[in-house]
Amino acid sequence: MRIVIAEDSVLLREGLTRLLADYGHEVVAALGDAEGLGAAVETANPDLVILDVRMPPTHTDEGLRAAVALRATRPATPVLVLSQYVEERYASELLAMGTVGVGYLLKERVADVRDFVQAAQRVADGGTALDPEVVSQLLVRSRRRAPLDSLTAREREVLSLMAQGLSNAAIAAALVVSDGAVEKHISSIFLKLDLPPSEHEHRRVLAVLRYLG
Repeated sequence: MRIVIAEDSVLLREGLTRLLADYGHEVVAALGDAEGLGAAVETANPDLVILDVRMPPTHTDEGLRAAVALRATRPATPVLVLSQYVEERYASELLAMGTVGVGYLLKERVADVRDFVQAAQRVADGGTALDPEVVSQLLVRSRRRAPLDSLTAREREVLSLMAQGLSNAAIAAALVVSDGAVEKHISSIFLKLDLPPSEHEHRRVLAVLRYLG
């Protein structure tokens, strides 16, 4: 198996290269950031790409964004993401492109080298390798966003304006509707988002948080 690795930690990058070699696999390119990933893959045409999520320059989500971009341009290239965290937004986007030849494993839970190598081989063969915690968090995200999907286009407009900090009167003026119409939309939003009246919680704030989440 020919592999391209993108991992900013020198120790981990070298460690992966050596352990994969021990199992008969060849690392044809080992990068310290995601910038040259596209060119490296184009040149080496690997059987698998293994990359970290957080890499230079900002150490946020460069690796996962690179994985999404790579799958968009080369959907047949198997990709295995290694991360310390579950980056929900790009993880769900990556999986939405198809689960054939895709893996997402958390570094701290890769306790057995043989299991990791088998997972890498499975992804290279067109299978899937997802850490249970990744699946769990994406399911939670899906459930969290499901009520938002039930909102009408107008209700989403109202919620968007709420998120911008506008009052009911300002929302009514922006949408050229009555204050009463805005109140009806907001009541419907609260109902669909399962936000009953409460003495201790501000429903407007909670609704906005769900919208932004």
